[in-house]
Amino acid sequence: MEPPPPSLLLGVSLVLLCSAGLTRSVTITSGDQSMFEKAQGEKVTLPCTFELSEEDEGPLDIEWVLIPADNQKREKIIIMYSVDRVYDQYYAATTGRMQFTNLDPKSGDGSLDILNLKAADTGTYQCKVKKAPGVQSKKIQLTVLVKPARTKCSIEGSQEIGKDVTLKCVSQEGSPLLSYDWRRVSGTQNLPATSVLNKNTGELLLKNASREYSGTYSCVASNRVGTDECSVQLNVTPPVNTAAIIIGAIIGTLLGLSILCSIIFCFCKKHREKKYEKEVHHDIREDVPPPKSRSSTARSYIGSNRSSLGSMSPSNMEAYTKTPYSQVPSEDFERAPTQNPAFAPSKVAAPNLSRMGAVPVMIPAQSKDGSIV
Repeated sequence: MEPPPPSLLLGVSLVLLCSAGLTRSVTITSGDQSMFEKAQGEKVTLPCTFELSEEDEGPLDIEWVLIPADNQKREKIIIMYSVDRVYDQYYAATTGRMQFTNLDPKSGDGSLDILNLKAADTGTYQCKVKKAPGVQSKKIQLTVLVKPARTKCSIEGSQEIGKDVTLKCVSQEGSPLLSYDWRRVSGTQNLPATSVLNKNTGELLLKNASREYSGTYSCVASNRVGTDECSVQLNVTPPVNTAAIIIGAIIGTLLGLSILCSIIFCFCKKHREKKYEKEVHHDIREDVPPPKSRSSTARSYIGSNRSSLGSMSPSNMEAYTKTPYSQVPSEDFERAPTQNPAFAPSKVAAPNLSRMGAVPVMIPAQSKDGSIV
């Protein structure tokens, strides 16, 4: 088979070139910026403007998808415009925070607004514009940075004259790379000549500190999206007299030990006294009756004699008068020093004998010679 003549090939090529020049498709016209850096909590607008071709007759679709860093994972649709309707319920993490910049995206503006940015929003976003047969897309890299926050300043080392002191500055929050810078607020506002600053770690070393180093120092932590600040007060003092402190500590310890020993001694002594009283109390026998009193024995003896007077007759009265009172046992009766040892019944008055139960009897009188009168 013979090859086509060169003239025919040239004619076909011209037809194809003319067709390509007359045919147009969807074109994205937004700028060349493809990387954005924003701070957490701020708002960002990812641009996606486009122009349609008269040859594109299909329905208009605009999609924003999030491309994961891992190529093995699928793209996630976060918002879409199709057939005059917006769909934004695909990605729960961005629901309510993402919207089209233009309320009518078909006008040629499919840009995306992301509100209240979070660190998790960092990623690659792609805008796709479809109108069959034309299709165009654009990728944008978004990085959400966290401002430095909760920055704390501290002092490490002894704040004494001649010692090395280190001022430290650390931010609890903040996206790298963080940079730290120290400055002196009071006095000359210049850092001491012996100071050494490490901006990456936030440490300021003050060598051979002197009293002139005292003052207020401020640290500023910063990254590409913000700054945070803290301050600390440095007070350089003369060395402390450690010998006096040690002696005072020893004296205080000995004094405390002596007081403690005194308390223990008093407690033990009181405990022994209580124990002795308890032992003496238990030695007393409760079943042994108390000794009889001599006075009570004498009173019982006299009382028995008095009760017998009521039954005395004239015959036994004489015997009673002859019985000496001294026969009462000496151990059962305790007489007063002035008491008469002999109790004379003859001296008892008649009224008293009557009250005691005696019966009066008439005794005939006798003369000296023994005759009855």
